[in-house]
Amino acid sequence: MIETNTLAYKKTSFALALGSFIVFCNLYLFQPMLPLMATEFSVSATQINWVLAATTLMLAVCLIPWAIASEIVGRRIIMVISLLLMPIVGLAMVFTQDLFTLTLARAVMGISVAGYVAVAVAYMAEEFSPKALMLAVGGYISANSLGGIAGRLYGGIIGEQLGWHGAVLGMAVMSLLGAIVVIKLLPPQQHFIPHNHQLHVHGRQLLAHLKQPVLWLAMLIGGLNFALFINLYSVTGFRLVAAPFNLPLSWASLIFLCYLSGTITSRLSGRWASKFNPLSGMILGGVLSLIGMWLGLIESRFTILISLLLLSSGAFFTHSLAYAWVSHHAKVAKATATALYLVHYYVGGSLGGFLLIYCWQHGGWDTVVAGGTILYAIMFILCGYLIKAKQQPVLQPD
Repeated sequence: MIETNTLAYKKTSFALALGSFIVFCNLYLFQPMLPLMATEFSVSATQINWVLAATTLMLAVCLIPWAIASEIVGRRIIMVISLLLMPIVGLAMVFTQDLFTLTLARAVMGISVAGYVAVAVAYMAEEFSPKALMLAVGGYISANSLGGIAGRLYGGIIGEQLGWHGAVLGMAVMSLLGAIVVIKLLPPQQHFIPHNHQLHVHGRQLLAHLKQPVLWLAMLIGGLNFALFINLYSVTGFRLVAAPFNLPLSWASLIFLCYLSGTITSRLSGRWASKFNPLSGMILGGVLSLIGMWLGLIESRFTILISLLLLSSGAFFTHSLAYAWVSHHAKVAKATATALYLVHYYVGGSLGGFLLIYCWQHGGWDTVVAGGTILYAIMFILCGYLIKAKQQPVLQPD
């Protein structure tokens, strides 16, 4: 097993983090450009949200198929295929002209990135020691946030200067170069055991995971956490380019630098889990995010900045702990379990946008906060049920 403070750990964790960075750059490239594109295509905020939602929905739909494939052929080959598909789809996207075709292309991008997202943590769970796994997952999720920041900043700044076609072309080229580096650094798996099960076996594994409250509740918490986090950012983007702020797109996209607080807390999550109860950490993260959302009720740039820093800190802390929780408590069929967590995660992100952006269109930030508070309350209730479920034995699928 790969241990911490070794050359193998540094090389492998860097390769996995770089791959994650590329994935999340592509995934969120369009988020800061949504207000600009709503104007360009003459559609509402809810309608243009499909450009983002189509990607995350298809990502969610394809996670399980990719995970099942990885149980047969291995994790590394799936990650390589995923990394090579992204620049190909990006180049094809350059030639789209209408919103419907662009949305379809973004759906295909969701299929492409799903391969890497579905199996990266399973790869780590099989190759890293338990101690190294917690640290590696924290570093991997930190790379998620850095990729999200870079992709959004790049999209906001380059999109305003060169248009979305230019932004997509540049991202495709950078993705290809990054993929080559990852493929060279990522070592073959040493501990992978293929499981050439029939589809009904994988279906039984999925159902078994869902029947375990200690796993399913953590998945629901992750989905609600992400539904709130990503879409509160989307709404803030629309808020800042509108009156009374009237910021240009490139300036409004700088809000995604607030993700850096999440990069820090996701790294700290592994240390929290090793010293304290991960469940208390999930609740703490939710409380920080909730306070951040409420703080946004004050109509000033400074308080919006602080609110987003708190939102990011709490959301990434909760996500890191819930993600690692599922990977740790699923003793077998780990790729299926972690992929199922991410299905909940990205479905939550996709559906949450239509709720919170709808609240924004019809009632402004006050209505967004009211809707968000209800979702946070549900998340805390689920945390309470998870505490009780932890006392029960976990039955693993065959």
